[in-house]
Amino acid sequence: MAPSHPKVEHLPPYLAAIDISQYPSSTPISQQKELAYAGGIFANVSPSSLDQAFAILRDTVGSIPVFLDVTQVPEQQDVVDLLDAGAAKVFVSDSQIGGLQEVSTIAASRLVLRPSANASKTASALDGTSYALYLQNVVDPTTVGGILQQMGKGRPPVFVSSTNLSEEGALKLAREGAVPIVQAHQLTLAGRPTDDELRVASLLLTRAKSDRSDGLITTLVTDERGIALGLVYSNEESIAESLRSGRGVYHSRKRGLWRKGDTSGDWQELVRMDFDCDDDCLRVVARQQGHGFCHLQTASCFGEHRGLSKLQKTLQSRKRSAPEGSYTARLFGDSKMLNAKIMEEAAELCEATSKEDIAAEAADLLYFALTKATAAGVTLEDIERNLDAKSVKVKRRKGDAKGPYAEKFGVANGNAAPTTNSTNGVPKETIREAESKPKGKDDSAGLNASGRIQMRRFDTTRESPEAIEEVLKRPSQRSTDRIMGIVQPIIKDVQARGDKALLEYTHKFEKATSLTSPVLKAPFPQSLMQLPPETISAIDISYENIRKFHAAQVDKKPLEVETMPGIICSRFARPIERVGLYVPGGTAVLPSTALMLGVPAMVAGCKKIVIASPPRADGKLTPEIVYVAHKVGAESIVLAGGAQAVAAMAYGTESVTKVDKILGPGNQFVTAAKMLVSNDTTANVSIDMPAGPSEVLVIADSTANPAFVASDLLSQAEHGTDSQVILITIGLDNEGVQAIEDELHNQAMALPRVDLVRGAISHSVTLMTATLDEAMALSNLYAPEHLILQIADALKAREMVTNAGSVFVGDWTPESVGDYSAGVNHSLPTYGYARQYSGVNTGSFVKHITSSHLTAQGLRNVGGAVMQLAKVEELEAHRRAVEIRLEWLDKNQQ
Repeated sequence: MAPSHPKVEHLPPYLAAIDISQYPSSTPISQQKELAYAGGIFANVSPSSLDQAFAILRDTVGSIPVFLDVTQVPEQQDVVDLLDAGAAKVFVSDSQIGGLQEVSTIAASRLVLRPSANASKTASALDGTSYALYLQNVVDPTTVGGILQQMGKGRPPVFVSSTNLSEEGALKLAREGAVPIVQAHQLTLAGRPTDDELRVASLLLTRAKSDRSDGLITTLVTDERGIALGLVYSNEESIAESLRSGRGVYHSRKRGLWRKGDTSGDWQELVRMDFDCDDDCLRVVARQQGHGFCHLQTASCFGEHRGLSKLQKTLQSRKRSAPEGSYTARLFGDSKMLNAKIMEEAAELCEATSKEDIAAEAADLLYFALTKATAAGVTLEDIERNLDAKSVKVKRRKGDAKGPYAEKFGVANGNAAPTTNSTNGVPKETIREAESKPKGKDDSAGLNASGRIQMRRFDTTRESPEAIEEVLKRPSQRSTDRIMGIVQPIIKDVQARGDKALLEYTHKFEKATSLTSPVLKAPFPQSLMQLPPETISAIDISYENIRKFHAAQVDKKPLEVETMPGIICSRFARPIERVGLYVPGGTAVLPSTALMLGVPAMVAGCKKIVIASPPRADGKLTPEIVYVAHKVGAESIVLAGGAQAVAAMAYGTESVTKVDKILGPGNQFVTAAKMLVSNDTTANVSIDMPAGPSEVLVIADSTANPAFVASDLLSQAEHGTDSQVILITIGLDNEGVQAIEDELHNQAMALPRVDLVRGAISHSVTLMTATLDEAMALSNLYAPEHLILQIADALKAREMVTNAGSVFVGDWTPESVGDYSAGVNHSLPTYGYARQYSGVNTGSFVKHITSSHLTAQGLRNVGGAVMQLAKVEELEAHRRAVEIRLEWLDKNQQ
């Protein structure tokens, strides 16, 4: 039984008992004004009338409370099903209540006991419980007062029925605090009832109070969603007239009875009336007609509708009058397009991480979802009634995701728990998808049991090689299929619609709605490069160092080799003519990436350098990136990010130059887009390498400074929660490792991006090893993007490196210098790709062309071998190309 404590409930002033056996062949309850306008519904249910009971609940849930006497229903599951379908309360017998108590999801407050024993004794037994009491067929209603008094002020609700209950008897019961159950056929909306009729207005006003000297009742008028339209006054006359006419009728302090809309035409259709918890404020729920409730012709006296209410009004209007061929008309007329937009926006909401992005994507999804609802004639009121129905359910779903979506998002359905098998004591965790959102204060990510930021620690002498390999696994990225499914439509859209699509995506994702062109062409205005002198100096120093190192990589002259007498083979380099450089935005401004890509492209001699980088919300780029673009001679900057920027450079648009190669790091969407366009032969574009989140591996021995080690680990952890950092110690005891961990915690807590750091630390590890050989073997197995050697004789250890993107040697070489100013490139292979790929270098921007030059003697020397191999491969034309020349030489005696 769900916990519930005795409390004063907000109940209807009366219940109207109906004959359920006639439903729904008779007029629906919502159209029976005597039942719909006020009070609640009461019905006796038997096994033969269960279907009718469920039909009533479907028609009334969220609008009219329904109370069911189920004492004749033998199956407990049927009772549970009725509660789940939306019954406000069920009236049960002594024998039924015990079994229902065992259903943990049923609140005690939803059960009403119909006792078989003496009512006074039952009332005593109910003391301290939340069950309501049903006193059935009371002969003398005047005796109820004594029972209520006996139960005291903290009693649960009491419902009373009586044979031949008069209006005065019902009013007396209500005034004493009981809820009278009257016969529905007795109810009337007329002002003057017959002898056996009961006026709805009188029953509604039984407990009404007014704190005004004139006796007027404060009245709040709302729409069906509960949104306030205005504040007015009512009295007994206006309430009775409103119920009789089915319209909004109130009392004007100047004019008396006020039929709203008689002169303006802005009248109201009455939906329902009820009082607040203190019975001193009447709520009138109405459907507003005409311009609106207010005399100023606005939706309410508080102004126009906002949010979803305003959107619904707009969509309903556009459904009626959208111009043929307009976007809105297409949405209403093309269900496939509308469904596609809903799925697109749902996917984007799933990908959103920041508060702002989630709000924006949720708004987009609600727009298209409400468009579908409006097209089908479904209103917000209908939707909210469904939500209300769900809120009272007592049966709990497992909460599983449907098959395709469970598979797509890696959800384990059913009662499956995450895999926690251990390998020699090391947990073998199911690889979790790396998140990109910062960790909140209530999230324990990256914290140890004491609440300190700490990486997991493993001693390799106590674990098997398989266990250590397991803990070195990187955090998994999102499903490739899922990413490709998002990226592919964007690429096709930009390919098909060019600048228009590119601008739309920039408006949407970057919120740069003021942008009118997707490209900034050189020469770039000085006004876009206004920087402090110290920033200009830092960029200039970095630029020159990067230029020197990459210039030294240029092939000085062609390679020539005489493989046989008369055969000269050569190789020479030529710059790739058009290159696209992707410079990420997002959680950090990265002019350093523009330098690392732009300077080698300039040194290599690329004729056209196109930089792509997402703009800020004001439509402008950071001045640092514009300044770098100017220095490297970029012909243009594409003001876009993500897959759309990659597509624009791969295929070209009206304004964006098509490029031959795309280079640069990015998130998983950028990487997926690069891979897709590089595999499309119509794009005819190549890429530098696949890439993933940033990572570093630090090897430290007893000579390392703990503060230096911690700072190097944190410099990569702050890139994002999907980053990973690894520390491998050589010969350090627990005290030595603890010194590094203390530094890591203290330094991390002082960082502005500490919440990002904690996310990265949660899937980072420390490995304690005994020897340099073991440490280097583990490093080569991991193949880190950045490898830092803080050990004695680090230069010698560098010779043992076989897999790494870039190596930083000694105490005085933090990875940061490589990121910015030393001269080496920071665009490096990640996620283990250092086993196969190099980082970006001058060679990334050139292609090598080979050349063969044979003399007649050279052809004679090699011709026999060529003809024999061509014969083996059965390529006769190849063989003949040599034979013809040799025959000519023989014929002409040369």
